[in-house]
Amino acid sequence: MPLFLKRTFWLSLLIAVQAVGCSVRESGSEPAANSNGSASKNEAVGESGAAKSKPAVELSGKITINGSSTVFPISQAMGEEFMNIHKTVDVSVGESGTGPGLKLFAEGKLDIADASRPIKPAEADACKAANVEYVELKVAIDGLSVVVNPENDWCQALTVAQLKALWSPDSKIKKWKELNDAWPDEAIDLYGADHASGTFDYFTEAIVGKSKSSRTDYTPSTDDNVLVKGVSGNKFSLGYFGYAYYAENKSKLKILSIAAGDDVATAVAPTEATILDGTYKPLSRPLYIYVNKGSLKNLHLAEFVKYYLNDGQSWVKTVRYVQLPAAELDAARKTLSEALAN
Repeated sequence: MPLFLKRTFWLSLLIAVQAVGCSVRESGSEPAANSNGSASKNEAVGESGAAKSKPAVELSGKITINGSSTVFPISQAMGEEFMNIHKTVDVSVGESGTGPGLKLFAEGKLDIADASRPIKPAEADACKAANVEYVELKVAIDGLSVVVNPENDWCQALTVAQLKALWSPDSKIKKWKELNDAWPDEAIDLYGADHASGTFDYFTEAIVGKSKSSRTDYTPSTDDNVLVKGVSGNKFSLGYFGYAYYAENKSKLKILSIAAGDDVATAVAPTEATILDGTYKPLSRPLYIYVNKGSLKNLHLAEFVKYYLNDGQSWVKTVRYVQLPAAELDAARKTLSEALAN
């Protein structure tokens, strides 16, 4: 995963900050603290999303994040900038997959779990059994992308029915010609999300009709960069992963339009616009972070999560995801404010 934050940018930014002696953004939206150094529990995030400007407080502590490889670039970018603003905060971000991340979260080993799907009842029960209370926050929107090799000049779009026939656990389809008689009599080299991934759960439910129901004779990985490399290296390959990874590797991949019905003529390509307005279906999905409510008592974590929903939202688009509509983002901020007040 390439780093999205350039060292030279940060160097110039830090010099500018030292020169003017103020917060990194002119809006001064860095969250405030009480005189005793603890987070103000009555401080609302505010309708505009920014906490009221107060004198800066140096934060210190460690934040552990793990989970979805899809959400990873967002949390990584947020963490890197936050550490440059607050040099004595250590933000550690991993990408073990949504399922493993939520398992670690339920064991009390994480402050934040990244998730590319909502938490499952069994995972919520595990949190409850371990007395781990959490706050669910929607942070961005993603559109799963079905991609092929750039040398593929025969397939421009697929229907959900074709994808289901290809990815169902009992699928007998091995060659492109078996999807369409006009296509090559060549084996399809398949790549997709690992079983531990929230992307796998979402794709199988949306396409096959049942979560975790999939053929097994494909190359799986929780690292989307492995999937990009696989598809880009074989003319007859096909794979799926988050839109951000396609957008970052456009020169190596060709994206397919998807038809929700049986008519390929109605197929829609994933773009920021079609993902946001819901016309790219059924593969548009929200992305989440789950925050340990007990950890929110720590000032550095409370401020980081506020940053995630405020100034940090600029990074959502930078790393090729789609920002939430204003109403949904305001709802997430309200949820956070209520959690901090309790």
